[in-house]
Amino acid sequence: MEHDARVTRAWVLHPDIYGADTRREASFALEEAISLADALPELEVVGSTIVKLPRAHPGMLFGSGKIEELKALFHAHEVELVLIDGPVTPVQQRNLEKAWKVKLLDRTGLILEIFSDRARTREGVLQVEMAALSYQRTRLVRAWTHLERQRGGLGFVGGPGETQIEADRRAIDEQLVRLRRQLAKVVKTRELHRKARAKVPFPIVALVGYTNAGKSTLFNRVTGAEVMAKDMLFATLDPTMRAVQLPNGPEVILSDTVGFISDLPTELVASFRATLEEVLAADLILHVRDVAHPESEHQAEDVMTILDSLGVGEGTKQLEIWNKIDLLDTEKREGLQARAAREDEIFAVSAVSGEGLDDMFAAIAQALEAEKSRDVIKLGFAQGKERAWLFKEGLVEAEEQGDDGFEITVLWTARQARTFESL
Repeated sequence: MEHDARVTRAWVLHPDIYGADTRREASFALEEAISLADALPELEVVGSTIVKLPRAHPGMLFGSGKIEELKALFHAHEVELVLIDGPVTPVQQRNLEKAWKVKLLDRTGLILEIFSDRARTREGVLQVEMAALSYQRTRLVRAWTHLERQRGGLGFVGGPGETQIEADRRAIDEQLVRLRRQLAKVVKTRELHRKARAKVPFPIVALVGYTNAGKSTLFNRVTGAEVMAKDMLFATLDPTMRAVQLPNGPEVILSDTVGFISDLPTELVASFRATLEEVLAADLILHVRDVAHPESEHQAEDVMTILDSLGVGEGTKQLEIWNKIDLLDTEKREGLQARAAREDEIFAVSAVSGEGLDDMFAAIAQALEAEKSRDVIKLGFAQGKERAWLFKEGLVEAEEQGDDGFEITVLWTARQARTFESL
């Protein structure tokens, strides 16, 4: 059977190591790993295996018998790339590639490849490249010439073989320096955009959730936007923002963010902090969950772990959106709807059919009825612009003039305070 020359035949392995984190079922973990591989169009997954291991072998990950068994399997299916759903050390990677005569990619490398393929904004592209170079620097088992390629992606899948290690390391270090300089310029521009947004009087509502939870479908339903919303992991990467008039509610800025995933590479958690800053600046977070997924609870825990690592504290209001109830049978759907009805901050909805969205909109409007705080601020005589803005917005309760300027008592929302700071 002939295959497109650009399609790489891949096999997915999930090492089920005894005593490791058993929170996730091995079968579900393997299914997610296959979905990750399917997110790259140039890969064809021709098979998958769960490999039970009493322990991870330091040099080869697997025992010698299992390595020979898998080698025969890969040869029989003409496998060109093995994807291992978990961490693989540089030594293990080199040894397994030599033993199996195939390319090998671990979970981190695969996610980096997908992120690179999906990145659209200049900052997203730069940050993925930096994360990928940091990852590659410890390995140097692939040439890094992907930086000159026209296609998205990092070249792990279709790139050339090994190059001289020292030359590679120098080239990577030089490229990292260049990328950091470019990123500094982009971040400065982004800072200006953020300040401009802070002056917009609309509250920001951020959609977060596990990848494939239906955030983009919900975003499209609410905004009418045409964000890519396929049944695919990491279908959207860069955040998309739209101004939306809620039914019988305020106008808000809705932000659709990258989907989270368990064991997200630490390089990407750090690099994408700026991409996810829309969440940090949000007045309200909608945590969208796929309640039809068997591991919905575990996925929700992973999302909360990443939000905590990003510094999203308890101060930010959150609503939990139980999405995809249209995929449940009647009994289970009615049970979840009854549970959600008993909770003030949980809403069972279908982004596809629109069921439950009216109640969600009402809750968003109610949550955004901002609590006001009273503060005393001091302004110098030269700060006429800031003083005029406070009066124009009707925030001033009292004002006293002193030798150095004005002492003004204001009653305002947290958003108005942020807007004032950006003046």
